[in-house]
Amino acid sequence: MKSFHKMSKLYAPTLKEDPANAELASHRLMLRAGMIRKGAAGLYSYLPLAWRSLLKIEQIIREEMDAIDAQEMLVPILTDEDLWKQSGRWNAYGPELMRMHDRHEHIYALGPTHEESFTDLVRNELRSYKQLPVTLYQIQDKFRDERRPRFGLMRGREFIMKDGYSFSANQASLQECYDQEKDAYAKICERIGLRALQVVADSGQIGGDTSVEFMALAEAGEAELVYCDDCGWAADVEAATAGVSLQSSGAGACERIHTPQIATIEDLADQLGVPTSATVKALALIDQEGNNVVCFVPGSHELNDCKAEKYFGEYHLMTEDELKEVGLIRGFIGPVNLPQDIEVYADCTLKDIEYWTIGANEVDYHLLHAQQGRDFTINTWVDVISAKAGDACPHCGAALKSARGIEVGQVFQLGTKYSEAMGATFMDVNGREKPLVMGCYGIGVSRALAAVIEQYHDANGICWPVSVAPYEVEVIPLDVHDEVVWPVASRIATELSELGVEVLLDDRKERPGVKFADADLMGMPYQVICGKKAVVNGVVELKHRATGERSEVAFAEVAQMLAQKITEQRA
Repeated sequence: MKSFHKMSKLYAPTLKEDPANAELASHRLMLRAGMIRKGAAGLYSYLPLAWRSLLKIEQIIREEMDAIDAQEMLVPILTDEDLWKQSGRWNAYGPELMRMHDRHEHIYALGPTHEESFTDLVRNELRSYKQLPVTLYQIQDKFRDERRPRFGLMRGREFIMKDGYSFSANQASLQECYDQEKDAYAKICERIGLRALQVVADSGQIGGDTSVEFMALAEAGEAELVYCDDCGWAADVEAATAGVSLQSSGAGACERIHTPQIATIEDLADQLGVPTSATVKALALIDQEGNNVVCFVPGSHELNDCKAEKYFGEYHLMTEDELKEVGLIRGFIGPVNLPQDIEVYADCTLKDIEYWTIGANEVDYHLLHAQQGRDFTINTWVDVISAKAGDACPHCGAALKSARGIEVGQVFQLGTKYSEAMGATFMDVNGREKPLVMGCYGIGVSRALAAVIEQYHDANGICWPVSVAPYEVEVIPLDVHDEVVWPVASRIATELSELGVEVLLDDRKERPGVKFADADLMGMPYQVICGKKAVVNGVVELKHRATGERSEVAFAEVAQMLAQKITEQRA
C-alpha cells in the first residue's frame, strides 16, 4: 500500500494558458489544473483530481443521509416512456428530456430525474401505513438535452446528481421528512464549505407546492435572488413576493399630457421629474390560448417570465404588427379607453395605488391622475414582477439585498402529484386506500464541485477547503536530486500519510517556479516547501494556500502539527 501519491505519476495534464471559451473561473481552473476534459458539448471526463473531490462530496452526502435514515439504492438510468406518460411529463418536460429507442423501436428517456422510476418501484411494495415513511435516494449520472451547454460543469448534458424521494402517509409526515432533508442539506453545504442561502424557489417541471433551493453565493451564479440580513429570509426572484414601495401620481382630475419622444419608462420619469416607482408600464402580450392581454406593472420593476407563465402559459410579447392589429401603440398603452377584446391584468402591488401615471393609448401622450374605479378598472390582479434590492422583506420589512447564486440543491414537497397520476396508493389505519404523499430532494454533485471552486479561488488558482480537497497537503522538494532535501521531503510525506493525511509529493524534476505555479493552480490547502538552505537549518516552509501565510516549522514537527490542523478542519 502506497503511503502517498507522487506528482510524476498523477494524470493531471495542466495548461499554462486559459482555455478558449471558458468563461467561469471553475470551468477555466478545472481545465487548467487537469481536473476535467471536454469530450463533446456539455460532456466532460472527470480526471483523478476531480474524481477524488467528487468522491468526498458524495461521502459527505451519504453520511448526512444515513443520519436521517435515508436509504441508498440505484434505479436504471433508462426510463420507459410509458412511466413518463403516466405521470404526464412525457410532453410537459419539453425538449430537454433526452429520448432514445432500442432495436425493437421501444422508446425510453435518459433520466434527468427519477420521480417516475421511484414511484413505480414502490407502488406495488409500500401498501400499508405501517411501512411508512420511507426515504430512498441514489447518486447517479443524469441527462438533460440542454439547448446551449455552457459554463463547464454548471450546465452540462450529463452530470452527477443525488436525487431522493420520501413516501409518507400524510402531510404531517411529509413535513417531517422534508424538514429533515432540508436540515441535512444545510449540513452538507456547510461541510463541503459552501456559503449557501436557503431560498424560496419555484418548483418548475418537478411540480409540487413547497420548495426551497440551496444557493451558493457567487458572482457567476445564473440565478438572481434577494435576501434579508435581518431575519435570514431569502428567495429566488422567480418566486419572491416582496413589499414594493410605490408612489401615487396624486389626486386630481385625469390629465392628458404631451410626452413626445418617450422611448422608455425612464424617459417618462425624467420628463415628469418623478422616480420610476411613480409610473406604471404596460406589457402587451398574447397568451397560450391566443387571447390579447395587457398587463400593468410598476415602472420600477420588471415582468418575471416564470411568474407570468403561471397565468398566461407560453405567452409572447406582441410584435409591432400584432399591436397595430389590436389598436395598441407601443410605449403609450394605458388602461383608460383600451380597445375592446383585450383582457386587463395588473400586478397586485398596484392594487392600493389609487392614481396612476400611465399611457393614454395615443401617440406621444400619457395620463396623470388616472383613478382606479373612476377612469378604469382592472379585471384580474396577479403576482408577476421580480423582487429586487430595496424592496421590503415580506417577513420583517427590512430592505432586501440582491445577489447571484448557483443552485446546488433543492427540496420539494410533491404531495400526491405523482402518486395519484401513477396509482401509488397504500391502506391507511382505517383500511382506506390513499395516495402516497411524496417529497423530492436533489443535490448536484458535479455542480457542487464547480460551486466550491467559484467560491474558493484567486488569481493563481484554486484554494480548496480541506473537506473536499483532492489532497490535503502537497510536499514540494525544490531539488529531488539533492541528498539532503529529498530524504526530508520523503520523510515528511511518509509521516503525514501515516497520520492519515492525504499527501501529494511533487517528485518531478522541474524548476521551483514550475512547481510553485502548479501547486497554486491545483490549490491543495497546505504546501510544505523543502529547500536546501532551510532543511540544513532543520526547518521547512509551510504555506497556507488560501491566505498565502508562510511560516518556518521544524521538519521534525511539521507532520504532527499539520495532522492536527487538518483533523480540525475536516468535515
